[in-house]
Amino acid sequence: MTAHAASTIDPALFKAYDIRGVVDRNLTTEAVRAIGAALGSQAVDQGMASIVVGRDGRLSGPKLRDALSDGIRSTGTHVIDIGMVATPMLYFATYHLGTQSGVEITGSHNPPEYNGLKMVLAGDAMYGDGLQALRERIARNDLVRAAVPGRLETADVSQAYLQRITGDVKLARPMKIAIDCGNGVAGAMAPTLFRALGCEVIELFCEVDGTFPNHHPDPAHPENLQDLIECLRKTDAELGIAFDGDGDRLGVVTKDGQIIYPDRQLMLFARGVLAEVPGAQIIFDVKCSRHVAAQIRAHGGQPLMWRTGHSLIKAKLKETGAPLAGEMSGHIFFKHRWYGFDDGLYAGARLLELLSRESDPSAVLNALPNASSTPELQLKTAEGENFALVERLKREAKFTDAREVITIDGVRVEYADGFGLARPSNTTPIVVLRFEADNDAALARIQADFKRALLAVKPDAKLPF
Repeated sequence: MTAHAASTIDPALFKAYDIRGVVDRNLTTEAVRAIGAALGSQAVDQGMASIVVGRDGRLSGPKLRDALSDGIRSTGTHVIDIGMVATPMLYFATYHLGTQSGVEITGSHNPPEYNGLKMVLAGDAMYGDGLQALRERIARNDLVRAAVPGRLETADVSQAYLQRITGDVKLARPMKIAIDCGNGVAGAMAPTLFRALGCEVIELFCEVDGTFPNHHPDPAHPENLQDLIECLRKTDAELGIAFDGDGDRLGVVTKDGQIIYPDRQLMLFARGVLAEVPGAQIIFDVKCSRHVAAQIRAHGGQPLMWRTGHSLIKAKLKETGAPLAGEMSGHIFFKHRWYGFDDGLYAGARLLELLSRESDPSAVLNALPNASSTPELQLKTAEGENFALVERLKREAKFTDAREVITIDGVRVEYADGFGLARPSNTTPIVVLRFEADNDAALARIQADFKRALLAVKPDAKLPF
């Protein structure tokens, strides 16, 4: 690889939590080979001998895998190719195969033309400065060049993954469920896993197809759950679960078509974990409902609010030793009985373990505390302006009747009857806004307070509420 090739890599590929781009536009095989060489060089520096490589079901996966593997092996580092697997199965493989390091080639829930890399090195997720260090290494052409390339091996971890979960999770009774994988890679494992746990399974879009012909594989958006809701209405399945494109996030739908968003899922998981680990700390991100902290306290736990981002939450979980963490986007992290990484399949299994003890699982889910709330709203800004805008809000804004202003990640204002949040996205030039309150009148009042504060620092803001 020449210095010229390295210099053509688009810095925009290096996002806050992973590497992501459009295949053949900026995420080229040349760029991926260079990233592989930089990662392999980093592995050599840290004394890591082997890196596991997996890929999701995207059509570009095989050629990017070849390029990535070539780059890693050029440094003398060995590659273990585990084939087409969900992202959490790649994370599992780093433990099961003892490498502590791995890369999943995945575009997650992005459109078919996208792909990317999620990386773990020496047991730590790579994000932020770690990814920038790879980019700088490529720019300096500071790459290890081994006289003999690393070995290329293959392994299949699917049975080990299946046995690890079915050996741990036990349902109190058989359940009939519907599963929507949105043609993402989770479809290769989810039906098998849930049948092995004792479920009768109705499959929706579980054939892996990188063109995503039915709907977008992202359960965070209600429109992508409509097929699952309709299936529950027409059949005798008692619950619906859905996965995103790479299987690290979980969506949940009740028999009567209610979507149980991840912060409410976390309330149920927290109850279950705290029954077994009394007094434990449970971590959640700044976008989550106020009811999460209240539920954790009510069940004897210690709530810890933290910054949004699956890599940031994962790092905080490791630092604190907490048994459970979750974020509004749907990443749920079990350290209790599991490894601490985000795994939609395992979270789904743990959900069914709890709900199989109930005669009416949907009633249990629907009874979880809820509030009037908005989805994530987006205030579009110029590139980089989102960070400056939120900083001004922190410094200058005065909020009426605020009980507390939390600034660990943007500005979250707690009121007696709700909260408002403004935080800069780490991946796109927007300010993410979210509001929650005890009732619609309180929600309108809180939004009006934020509107006044935002227009004071950016009078020309085109607010999405």
